[in-house]
Amino acid sequence: MSKSRIHNLFVSLDGYAAGEEVTADKPIGDAQALFADFDGRFIHGLGPVDAPVTLDRVLSTTWGQGIGAEIMGRGKFGPQTGPWPEDDWRGWWGDEPPFRTPVFVLTHYPRPEIAFDNGTVFHFVDADPAEALRLAQKAADGQDVRIGGGPQTYRQFLAADLVDSMHIVTVPIVLGHGNPLWEGLGGIEQRFDIETFASPSGRTHQIWNRTGR
Repeated sequence: MSKSRIHNLFVSLDGYAAGEEVTADKPIGDAQALFADFDGRFIHGLGPVDAPVTLDRVLSTTWGQGIGAEIMGRGKFGPQTGPWPEDDWRGWWGDEPPFRTPVFVLTHYPRPEIAFDNGTVFHFVDADPAEALRLAQKAADGQDVRIGGGPQTYRQFLAADLVDSMHIVTVPIVLGHGNPLWEGLGGIEQRFDIETFASPSGRTHQIWNRTGR
């Protein structure tokens, strides 16, 4: 059965998972420090890269394993708000987005799909979490669906009890302000079995698995 998963969700000690304002120059607002030293080359496997294998990097490889589709909020795709402008914006990732699967972007404004040669196809859908998950599971063809963020999207899917597993990375910094991850989700930890791993880097990894699934 297809599951919904969250991976590589970086959060500060004071509970912020992104900055408050996304701009073209700052995809996660004033929260870039969350991703300091994150090596994105490892998300598709350890591979022949010029860096040692570490706990942080091994756990980051689960991001792409068994994933057949992704769901993301509009803010993860780009900084625009309101009706889509007539520009050539195709996401933050250039001509080779890392997803390599169908991606469902949640938006109230229609837009034609955008396809890339590496298999990434952005579909723009006006749907609630349950309907978006149904569409993504159909596209995933038996594989799992990754809930890709940002924080508001994570909160919506968690509040609707539509997340089967999560990989959360707590970074030992205090941001002081930003987009909170846990707002309105008090007691949600009671739904999950949680395993915690400390990394020599100072990060703390948690694996959350939905109880009874």
